[in-house]
Amino acid sequence: MKKSFLLYAFIILVLMNVFTYSFYSSEVAFEQNRYEKTTKKLKDSLTSVTAKLTDANYFSLEKNENAQNYFDSDDAEKMIKYEELIPYVTEKLLDYNSNPKGNPYVGQDQIGANKFIINKVKILNHRWIIADYSDGEIWGEVLLKYFVNSDESISFEVNQTLLYQK
Repeated sequence: MKKSFLLYAFIILVLMNVFTYSFYSSEVAFEQNRYEKTTKKLKDSLTSVTAKLTDANYFSLEKNENAQNYFDSDDAEKMIKYEELIPYVTEKLLDYNSNPKGNPYVGQDQIGANKFIINKVKILNHRWIIADYSDGEIWGEVLLKYFVNSDESISFEVNQTLLYQK
């Protein structure tokens, strides 16, 4: 009786080990397959997002070599680095937001109680800026020209402005 019990226990243990091994090996294969599919999907998504970002930044001073070359000069001291110019121009334009009548470069007079201020700025190339502005209720966009003067000051000129309806 004792021998039969040990034999049955041994057979049950072997069967349990076989089934456990089978289960875990298929589980590992399933997880590896799922990992590969997820990785492939993420790589495809990353490639897609990178392509969209590249397309979105096509019109930007950071990616436009012709516009960057505009600031190159034979004299190394006169050369303007576009990496430093972008935040400098943006800061100078946003400094006008502190004007009591609003930023004069939005191309709009104050309509209500609030003044128009510029919220976002994108420098397109060596000459153009597009900016988003609002007074908290009314939104618009403006296309500006900017100039880097010989004394390294920045001057702006409103080219076009667009005010969205409420």
